[in-house]
Amino acid sequence: MIRALFVAMTLGLAGPATAQDPCADYVPQPKPQNVGRDIVGQDMDTIVERGWMTFALYEDFPPYSWEEGGQPRGVDVEIAALIADYVGVEPRYRFVGAGENLDADLRNNVWRGGIVGGAVSNVMMRVPYDSAYACRVEQVVFTGQYAQEVIAIAYAEAEYPEEKPVPAYFRFDTVAVENDSLSDFYLSNFAGGQLNTGIRRFATLAEGMDALAEGEVMAAMGPRAQLEWGADDGIGIHQPPLAGLARGQWTLGVGVHFAYRPLAYTVDDALREALTSGRIEEIYASYGLTHTAPEYR
Repeated sequence: MIRALFVAMTLGLAGPATAQDPCADYVPQPKPQNVGRDIVGQDMDTIVERGWMTFALYEDFPPYSWEEGGQPRGVDVEIAALIADYVGVEPRYRFVGAGENLDADLRNNVWRGGIVGGAVSNVMMRVPYDSAYACRVEQVVFTGQYAQEVIAIAYAEAEYPEEKPVPAYFRFDTVAVENDSLSDFYLSNFAGGQLNTGIRRFATLAEGMDALAEGEVMAAMGPRAQLEWGADDGIGIHQPPLAGLARGQWTLGVGVHFAYRPLAYTVDDALREALTSGRIEEIYASYGLTHTAPEYR
């Protein structure tokens, strides 16, 4: 579910032009012009007056966002509700499919809208933050960082009674990954491709965790929260050093249309208060997840 462009940045295949100035390669980007108000979003006064605001969340993406019995569930659903409560309005959720990369997700859900059914949302949840990327996508305000995501390894404790597995083990041991994910790309390229015989690819990491629980694989690799969500008894999780991975953790925040800075400031205030009060940590804990506070505040 990590978008392809962010996978490239995390693997070190793309990034800032210089370590000192992440915006050194800035090129002005096109902005939406001459489009209807329903396309480009709503300002704070309109949101408060109408009494609701919209949130774009990835569909079928537990433990972050999904529908169960017609009811929205997930960490991001509850955090979005906190934001709406702070603003004093009702939250409305739009469950959206993932595009081919992060650019497409932001274009379709934050600043322009899709070709069909083009309305965008006021806020998009679970947007990875990268300073160089933020410079290049000026149609979006990247704000409200609320958590760190980290890559970890889940493993069958019976298979590893003494030492916990690290990537080099998967030359001989089997490991589940989500197809075309950061973990898939990383392991596929590790040590010149020597791990490929041990990699088992699944459509979702949840399916990979099911395979681990059933003994079909010895380990699984991916974002820690997804591993924690799918872990049964007898499954351990740890975060080993990942040699050659430029970024094994990243900051998660939200995206807001560039034209609505007051909304972006209010969303950031809401999330800062929720972090300080411990409410976001409580939400994570209610789903059996570990919350790591963001580094960029």
